[in-house]
Amino acid sequence: MTTPPHGEGTPNGHSEPRSGRWSDLGRPPLNAAGLRRGLVREGGLWRRVDVVQRTGSTNSDLVARAAEGDLAEGVVLVAEEQSAARGRLDRQWTAPARSGLFFSVLLRPAEVPVTRWGWLPLLTGVAVATGLSRVAGVDTALKWPNDLLVTVGDEERKAGGILAERAGNDGVVIGVGINVSLRADELPVPRAGSLALAGAANTDRDPLLRGVLRSLEDWYGRWREAGGDPAASGLQETYAAGCATLGRMVRAELPGDRSLVGEAVAVDGDGRLVLATEAGVQEPVGAGDIVHLRLA
Repeated sequence: MTTPPHGEGTPNGHSEPRSGRWSDLGRPPLNAAGLRRGLVREGGLWRRVDVVQRTGSTNSDLVARAAEGDLAEGVVLVAEEQSAARGRLDRQWTAPARSGLFFSVLLRPAEVPVTRWGWLPLLTGVAVATGLSRVAGVDTALKWPNDLLVTVGDEERKAGGILAERAGNDGVVIGVGINVSLRADELPVPRAGSLALAGAANTDRDPLLRGVLRSLEDWYGRWREAGGDPAASGLQETYAAGCATLGRMVRAELPGDRSLVGEAVAVDGDGRLVLATEAGVQEPVGAGDIVHLRLA
């Protein structure tokens, strides 16, 4: 599959859909030139913003580009549509063109010990939730480790996800997918949601993306200046305050077909979820699928 050259678009900077620019008036294309003007600045984190009409996976593309040469930190790759988007555990999902925000960023946190890089997906979750709250006016919550939740009616639903992948020895590519205007009849599964279904005051993807990336720049800067210390940067406390998993009974589905049930009581200094089990012990979970069972 081929994709348009990076940055290709119409004279006004919009990425041109193959089926016609105004084929869905409720889902206009992103304004690539406007995004660059609003995000790329001297001394800032974001150095380049590329918008492509369609690709398999922005994460895969950016990891490959980073491997090909000396790609600078702060490159952002946005797709109007993804045909092979991936989540954790290689789960795949699709969404209609221009119905969400699908993007990846390249970070090179040289000042931070690699042992603390595991906080990057959690940091991104905090940044995304903060940015969306400010711009969309919708309450969001975080499900450990990488899901964004919204409330539709009286139901808690997943509206976004985050995937971090190493890019060489000194880089990390972080991918974000957010359902923005997805309608009820377009949901891939009944438990999915979108900003629109959650009653967002703003579903214009241009300001939403700018708000999320500015929030990510802010949180990444704080964390990097603190040497990746989650407590000193305020990240650990902020994540815990917005984490819907804490205080609930959960089931952790672990590698090796094991599972663990307990109350999620904390996120420790390594970003692991700490479960208080019926055996009276506290066990940290660093990787696995978390299923919310009920409020504790």
